[in-house]
Amino acid sequence: MKQRLRRAGFSRGFTLIEVLIALGIVALALAAGSQATMSLTRNAQRQSDLVLAGLCAENELAKARLSRQMPAIGDSGSICLQAGLTFLVTTTTVPTLNPNFRRVDVQVRDEGSAPLLRVSTVVGRV
Repeated sequence: MKQRLRRAGFSRGFTLIEVLIALGIVALALAAGSQATMSLTRNAQRQSDLVLAGLCAENELAKARLSRQMPAIGDSGSICLQAGLTFLVTTTTVPTLNPNFRRVDVQVRDEGSAPLLRVSTVVGRV
């Protein structure tokens, strides 16, 4: 019986090279999965930041629309707190060809001064 097993040359288990190749394939698959997860997390955070920046911008535009007087021409800055995050809001008012209207641009930046959102509207005399 022993001669028969030796003669056939079969041994049980995997060789070292097979194990290393399998380990390399698993490592590549895990690295790809990790990168995909990180990308999804970044996109979800960016979307959340854009929604909060949109709230800040819409608040500034609503202030300009609800004010009883025309907004002053020029730039102004403010800080907007939303969900525990701080956003820097820059409001720029420029004249239009019609003196009864002014264009109001609102740009929202994060704390690192990276621009997140820009929204514009036209405000008229009441």
